Amino acid sequence: MVFDAPPAQAAAHAWMPSSPCGPGCLESIDQAGAGRVAARLAGVAGLLLSFPVAHLVTPRGKRELLHRGYARLLLRCLGIRLRIIDNRVVDAIDAARPWARFGAPGRGALVVAGHIGWTDIVALASVQPLGFVARADMVDWPLLGGLAKRMRVVPIERERLRALPGVVAAVGARLAAGERIGVFPEGTTWCGRAYGTMRPALFQAAVDTGTPVQPVRLRYLDRHGAQCTVPGFVGADTFASSARRVLRTRGMVAEVVLEALEQPGTDRRELARRCAAAVRGRELSRHGALDVTWIEAANTRVQDPSVAAEAPEVVRRPRLRPLLRGRRASGLTR
Repeated sequence: MVFDAPPAQAAAHAWMPSSPCGPGCLESIDQAGAGRVAARLAGVAGLLLSFPVAHLVTPRGKRELLHRGYARLLLRCLGIRLRIIDNRVVDAIDAARPWARFGAPGRGALVVAGHIGWTDIVALASVQPLGFVARADMVDWPLLGGLAKRMRVVPIERERLRALPGVVAAVGARLAAGERIGVFPEGTTWCGRAYGTMRPALFQAAVDTGTPVQPVRLRYLDRHGAQCTVPGFVGADTFASSARRVLRTRGMVAEVVLEALEQPGTDRRELARRCAAAVRGRELSRHGALDVTWIEAANTRVQDPSVAAEAPEVVRRPRLRPLLRGRRASGLTR
């Protein structure tokens, strides 16, 4: 079986989002055996082949449960367990409800999260089915392309800046019709430890329609509870190499944390900042174990773009020796 997709393209214009994350960010964790990988691949193929039939024979009122169930099974077939934490509830006993959802049926919601890789779509759909704003060529991907069409993905071509208002209008129309739409406002994928700025453009759809925004903190953890970068779809990665890496991994958990709803207000930039604060909390953008606001990009140390995206700031020169010690500790030196 051949399945592949092109890597992300180089920036076509100055405003096109980009990330310095690359192969050096992707750290391996426990590996599954060849037999388990083959069983997982067979399970994924079976789910994707049976889903169209199951969708057609299921009554419309029960399709949401069907879609959520299929997303959860697909996640399990990929070797990823799901953990949902709902920070919106008051009672601590209910803080980890497996039946938590983004919103009531028929009520629009804009769901925003940081973007790590293609598994994000499966993880979020495992909470509650929703449409997505996704790269336009995803509908042509093997395995995931059919799902993307049935999710009624809103395609976005990042290299075509003039097409952005049309995408915002399409998202607004879907929200006004009572749909849930997931967006990744960073505009590109990061490794999971490092992250970029949440661009405000797509938040305009929530402002225009008065739709509440659901911030989601999405992380991938290993079996010890440490954050891992295996699902990161970064650099020159292709869907084939990314899928192989995910299928060969054992003990990974997708942690989906639902934070308090944000009301849209009238300023999309202010809304984007509020959602970014909800999603990131006090977490710093970093590639390795360094607890600093700088991130690694191959052998070059670059400033975190989320610090200076809105306005120029004075950047202090990092001290060399502490940084070198941190690089040796995290295994980033060559």
